[in-house]
This record gives sequence, C-alpha cells and structure tokens, in this order.
Amino acid sequence: MTHHQLTSQKLISFPRLVRRNHRVTSAETDTYNCIAWAAGDTTRWWWPRTGYWPAGTPDDPLDVGSFIAAYASLGYVVCADGALEEGFEKIAIFVHPNGFPTHAALQLETGYWTSKLGTWEDIEHTSEHDVEGNCQFCYGDAHTYMRRSRAT
Repeated sequence: MTHHQLTSQKLISFPRLVRRNHRVTSAETDTYNCIAWAAGDTTRWWWPRTGYWPAGTPDDPLDVGSFIAAYASLGYVVCADGALEEGFEKIAIFVHPNGFPTHAALQLETGYWTSKLGTWEDIEHTSEHDVEGNCQFCYGDAHTYMRRSRAT
C-alpha cells in the first residue's frame, strides 16, 4: 500500500501495523469511533452506556454479546471467519485479553479492512490482524466475525 501512513509515534500503539500494510483514508476526528465506523455511521460515537447504542440492544454488561446484538440490529449474523465472501460484507469485533470489547473493523469489497483508530484517522489495512495486539492499550484480537449481504 502507498499513500499517507500513520506517524511513527502512532504506529507504536499498533505493533502489527507497518508502513507497507496500511494507508490513512481520513483526517482525525472525535465525532465517531470504530464501532460506529464499522456500522457505517460517521455522525456519532457508538459505545454502550456512554454513547449512542441501538435501541433494543443490551448495553450492560459491557461484553461481546452487547456488540453482537448491536450489529445484529443492522442485519449482521455471526459467521466463522474473516475470509472474503462474494456478496457479503463482514465485520470483526476485537476483544482485549481482559475480556472487554475494544474495536471493530469492516471488510471492504477488495478484501482489505478499514478501521477507525479511536479519535485518530480511519485507515485501510491489508488484514484484520494488522490492528491486533495484546499490550495494555492495544485492541487485543479479532474475536467474533459477523456478516450481512452487501447492498447492491
């Protein structure tokens, strides 16, 4: 990949991101986060209890089940993995070793993935695993995959 990449200072937060496996696709913003980005919403911050959360979905306890329910409200269903499947878009929900959900990434039609990095930029990256990491402030690992039919 070419184009603009994250600064070296930001790359420290993502042990698997290197200059060749990502590119920045937006400017920094605190209007929305990765959970919203994966849901296709760039107008608000999604987070149980403290941000927007889809009506009728559990926001307590703060666990992967709450995130699964939120994305299920958009038509996603749990699937086996992040392999590219024609006609489907996929998301990956990340869980830190402490057990809490931390991040979501969206698979693009190309098979690459896109992530919003907190209040930082959106990036396109080659694999969902590029943003994994088990340090104190890292996202953890891709834990649950979901898919829905791609809009035509």
